[in-house]
Amino acid sequence: MSTSPVTLMVARRVADGRYQDLMAWLREGEQLATDFPGYLGSGVLAPPPDDDEFQIIFRFADEQTMHAWEHSASRTAWLGRGSDLFANPSEHRVRGIDGWFGAVGQRPPRWKQAVAIWLAFFPVSLLFNFVLGPLLAETGLLTRVFVSTLCLTPLMVYFFIPLSTRLLAGWLQPPSARPLSAAPTTQNQ
Repeated sequence: MSTSPVTLMVARRVADGRYQDLMAWLREGEQLATDFPGYLGSGVLAPPPDDDEFQIIFRFADEQTMHAWEHSASRTAWLGRGSDLFANPSEHRVRGIDGWFGAVGQRPPRWKQAVAIWLAFFPVSLLFNFVLGPLLAETGLLTRVFVSTLCLTPLMVYFFIPLSTRLLAGWLQPPSARPLSAAPTTQNQ
């Protein structure tokens, strides 16, 4: 089993007239996951204006903790309660930064991935150092690096890098490629 964090991306298309019900069901699923050991976070990505497929993301500390959540009675009951709210569900597991850049064989070259990450990291890091740099100036190098990485890593992982990949989607992926939310391993449910 993996000991690195694992992200599960679930795609759900809302059934006609069931948007509010689907949103309540998604919030319930996020709340349910918070009670499980190893849970690191979750979120819902709304579909683009011309689509109705939501992406639900669950992140766990490792395969073992995700497996426990996936096979729990409470998750099974939750999935059953939402079964009439969506059509054609699919699940994808992703490790590391691969989830930000699409499916195997459809990911942009590594240099484009590096540019997208750098474009997210540079302005945020600059702003952090501009605002907090004077406060940390008297601390040692180890403390400054510790505080900056402790603050910036979650911001990068959960907000700014996904934002960067979304804004640069046209440049990162050719128009014929699948959406950035696709991931390497698919398991239908």
